[in-house]
Amino acid sequence: MEVRVRYAKVGKVRFLSHRDLARILERAVRRAGLPVAYSQGYSPRARLHFGLALSTGYESLAEYIDIDLVDPDEGGAESALPAADEVADLLQPCLPPGVVTTASTLLEAGTPALQDAVTSCTWEFLLDPADHDRATANAARMLAAEELPIDLVRKSKQVREDLRPLLLSLDVDRTPECSRLTVELGTKPRSVRPAELLAAMELPEHPIRVVRTHQWIQSDGERREPIELAAPSPHASERAS
Repeated sequence: MEVRVRYAKVGKVRFLSHRDLARILERAVRRAGLPVAYSQGYSPRARLHFGLALSTGYESLAEYIDIDLVDPDEGGAESALPAADEVADLLQPCLPPGVVTTASTLLEAGTPALQDAVTSCTWEFLLDPADHDRATANAARMLAAEELPIDLVRKSKQVREDLRPLLLSLDVDRTPECSRLTVELGTKPRSVRPAELLAAMELPEHPIRVVRTHQWIQSDGERREPIELAAPSPHASERAS
């Protein structure tokens, strides 16, 4: 069976690369005793499927991993097969501080891979208060524009992309401590990185904090999350020390 796990990446672990985190998750699956399936060939690997990569230095409340588990009744493993909704809890003790599992669920056969299914992501940027007026003015300008051509670098080549169709929502507000930019960026046919959005808005490349708060898919004509939470996890929404 295939199980999807939702988790957060907050605090100091934001400095781990996507590859480093993948190794940590694979090790956690083994330590938790989950009967994971392995690929065939000379160097078998655990069959773990990751979603859209998160840039180093960014935090997230909505990351996902799909895990192929072997049914013991088919003779593929000695461990008992856990219930899908228990997998998140089994993984948590095997993960470092800041990687917080929040839910897990069984996937139906034929469920699209995460990288293919996600159509947009919501991001939250915390900016220096001094950047608030510039962010507000540029947000209004970009939302009013019919086209927003920007130059991107992909596979060592420069390409020109129209940002406007990928800019699904953009809002700027002020908190007591900082300015907050909330934006939903499309991922199809080509995604725009958060740093590229900041450059287009003439904002600093490294804000105070960047958090991916949601990933979105289309299911039966409705926009929803790959795993929806009944309420935000208090552990995931706080910074880990």
